[in-house]
Amino acid sequence: MTVFKLPDLGEGLSEAEIVRWHVKVGDHVDVDTPMLSVETAKAVVEVPSPASGRIVALHAQPGDRIEIGAPLMEFAADAKEPAAQAAPDSGTVVGHMASGGEEADAVLEAANAVTTPRVRAVPAARALARSLGVNLSAVSGSGRGGLVTLDDVMTLGLPARGASSKMHPAAGPAPVAGAEPGDVEVLRSLRRAMAQSMSLARDSVMACSVFDDADLHRWRPGNDYTTRVLRSIAVAVRAEPGLNAWYDADSQSRTLFEHLHIGIAVDTADGLIVPVIRNVNQLAPAQLRSELDRLKRAARDRTIKSEELRHFTFMLSNFGTMAGRYATPVVVPPAVAILGTGRVRGDVIAAADAVEIHNRMPLSLTFDHRVVTGGEAVRFLGALIGDLELSE
Repeated sequence: MTVFKLPDLGEGLSEAEIVRWHVKVGDHVDVDTPMLSVETAKAVVEVPSPASGRIVALHAQPGDRIEIGAPLMEFAADAKEPAAQAAPDSGTVVGHMASGGEEADAVLEAANAVTTPRVRAVPAARALARSLGVNLSAVSGSGRGGLVTLDDVMTLGLPARGASSKMHPAAGPAPVAGAEPGDVEVLRSLRRAMAQSMSLARDSVMACSVFDDADLHRWRPGNDYTTRVLRSIAVAVRAEPGLNAWYDADSQSRTLFEHLHIGIAVDTADGLIVPVIRNVNQLAPAQLRSELDRLKRAARDRTIKSEELRHFTFMLSNFGTMAGRYATPVVVPPAVAILGTGRVRGDVIAAADAVEIHNRMPLSLTFDHRVVTGGEAVRFLGALIGDLELSE
């Protein structure tokens, strides 16, 4: 009997939620057959079978959250399969499954090899541990299944800096007399990912924001706002490459990129998701619009692939399509800058000896001041505005 466990999904995540099973007890599966879909904090991923056999038991139901390495299912290996496959599987990396025969046997043998386990911790806790010089292996995790949380790291790390020896979570607000308690919702999926990402940004970035407006009165009818902004970001990056970069605080180094991969924040019913448009500086406006529409659809129906959410080098939040004039968008490391575009509206402008009404786009640029200077930021913004104010 083979016990198949939830494999490492290759995203540095500790758990996933079961979305749906594609198989049931009694079904026969072949190597690489998609068995179930799981939702991580980033995307919906299909998990394939590492070997052939008949399903004997399922250990989780849709809606359950399970940890990496937890039992998913049991199946009886085919008689033709090597006996070694009957050993329990300890989890492998999705996307590296072999396909059949000796290769499948090698996958299971590798999965059963004894390795040094990686300490399980939320991303923000890892970042804080690095900044405090805390060894995560010495931290006792208080989260589910021993998961190391921010409070765990603070409890161990802050006394060395002269703080109190014990951190206690703040008590919740006292109930109001006569008021019915509201529903308590445990954050899941995208909202949990957002909470962790924003905590990491808060603890890791020295954020600074500058604001200005682009005058669009020269624009001809029919301009596509988002593709024009994407084009103008590419122009601004050529003027100031330092904003199209990653920063590594541990090594005090930055990486400048020739390519421009822009992560665009998309609001969904489940929370915020950030698909990435690749090589923006190489795409024509029609290509940008087509790719943007595709990614937004995939983000909102949760069919987007995990690799389409990774490795952005710059970020854009076009919140103005809904409401808002200015904002302080949040830089998500390792990126160093994000642009926010507010709602375009008519402003009263003093032009020569006359008063005119021009459409203007509010712009909010947040940058990591540890690695981007104020001069670089405003030159970037100036180049962006200069391109946006062209007629076409």
